[in-house]
Amino acid sequence: MNARPTDRLAIAIGQLNPTVGDIAGNAEKARRARAEAARSGADIVALPELFLSGYPPEDLVLKPAFQAACRAKVEELARETAGGGPALLIGTPWLEERKLYNAYCLLDRGVIAAVRRKVNLPNYGVFDERRVFAPGPPPGPVNFRGVRVGIPICEDIWTEWGDYEDVVECLAETGAELMIVPNGSPYWRDKEDVRLNLAVARVTESGVPLIYINQVGGQDELVFDGASFGLHADRALAFQLPAFREVVSTVRWERSGNGWRCVDGVIVPVEEGDEADYFACMLGLRDYVNKNGFKGVVLGLSGGVDSALVAAVAVDALGADRVRCVMLPYRYTSQQSLDDAARVVEALGVKYDVVAIESAVLGLEKALAPVFAGQPRDVTEENLQARARGTMLMAMSNKFGLMVVTTGNKSEMSVGYATLYGDMNGGFNPIKDLYKTEVYRLARLRNGWKPAGALGPDGPVVPDNILTRAPTAELRENQTDQDTLPPYDVLDQILERLVEREEPIAKIVADGFDRETVMKVERMLNLAEYKRRQAAPGVKVTLKNFGRDRRYPIVNRFRDSGAPLPEPDRSLVKNAAAKSEAYDF
Repeated sequence: MNARPTDRLAIAIGQLNPTVGDIAGNAEKARRARAEAARSGADIVALPELFLSGYPPEDLVLKPAFQAACRAKVEELARETAGGGPALLIGTPWLEERKLYNAYCLLDRGVIAAVRRKVNLPNYGVFDERRVFAPGPPPGPVNFRGVRVGIPICEDIWTEWGDYEDVVECLAETGAELMIVPNGSPYWRDKEDVRLNLAVARVTESGVPLIYINQVGGQDELVFDGASFGLHADRALAFQLPAFREVVSTVRWERSGNGWRCVDGVIVPVEEGDEADYFACMLGLRDYVNKNGFKGVVLGLSGGVDSALVAAVAVDALGADRVRCVMLPYRYTSQQSLDDAARVVEALGVKYDVVAIESAVLGLEKALAPVFAGQPRDVTEENLQARARGTMLMAMSNKFGLMVVTTGNKSEMSVGYATLYGDMNGGFNPIKDLYKTEVYRLARLRNGWKPAGALGPDGPVVPDNILTRAPTAELRENQTDQDTLPPYDVLDQILERLVEREEPIAKIVADGFDRETVMKVERMLNLAEYKRRQAAPGVKVTLKNFGRDRRYPIVNRFRDSGAPLPEPDRSLVKNAAAKSEAYDF
């Protein structure tokens, strides 16, 4: 590895979609990327973080057989580089001296030429790497054919969290000329701006150009959006790869008296805002279905906006031939709902069934009549309708090998406006992290725009009637959601403050919201925790989703009283300024 320095370096960026646990399949993707990189004249191909195992592997990575399989495959890939061609940078779990690391390996000329271990392990939000990995030592650069390449791994460039090692500073001080940063950075709304600003800060501090490589694809609740990019030492954008697509792209860098600079980078616009959210929902559903081996999906189509949007996302993700929609009418189902559902089906071209549930509901009521004798009708009978529908959808899932897609939005899941073992039945929910007002926005968006790679039709797919009528579960006569809930434009603002921002009730009220309404919403949010624990997983698109991001106890008696928060009485803390002291009683 002590070859004479080169002034030109062609780096292939492998923005690829691994599958957790598919070591052989991921290795084959790496081989294909290396072959494509060779055809473009690349010197080296760089893949995302933990690409070989898939990211995040969670506790799977603790299995000794899994660790051994990853190591054996790395060695196999290393041997394949003996015949020449591009070197390979690949992420993998790495066991060394009884410690397990999140590592990045340089494979070149038949050997594992270098290993770098992730130093800063994230332990917040969706991440819990400190649970499974040991932190690596502060790294120096890798000498690749005379070029000193720094390899900070993902969180190693997020130094503003305070208690982490400054890996970029360490690399700069030890002579790094160029940084390659492999990432498993999941999508949430506006994340691209956060990443870019972070990378600009690291380049500003170090004066070293940076290549940011991110994986793409869905893994359970997480969606990785790719959108890999590079920065010159002057912080100018060197290249920008597309979001939500797999791509192998070779970028050429040249060294002059001012250091390394990309000479042929292409800048591709990336989707933002609602378009990015729609892409994430589509890709998350596609990969969840395909990676788990389902033939297709089935969903209940109610004539409302939630199921209409989910049907559109499903067809865009999988194609109309893999989506089956079912209308499950009861005596409260309006003709408008039947007509609107039929229009959605016609626009999308999916297989459609109408299965009446009256006999099932009446049968349940008859069976329960002796037990319920003397009790007034209430929400119990309404829930029997939802549970009859859920049972029928699950039966169709069993019979035809289709996964049930559930259609509840984040507003409903927040306040418990959903029925366990009824409309909550399902294997996955692509709109789980979208508030109701956002569901409407994405439905309107899809009517005038179709994402690249979508398999659905052009043109409108959600009828105007669905977008303008009052939302209703149709479980009783003349029912609307606003019989029980505040208007969604108000509810969603309150929920965003309670869930994403964790704001106290006092602050929300001070900002102009009705105190009684806020208190009611907060109470409903707390009471619905047990339902959310039993809900299907779904795509994360906001900063804080229900599931990996927000882990609240089900048994929980704390309630925000709504009073202003008291200031702590620091006079009661003995020697508060001291960092440590012995007990003295």
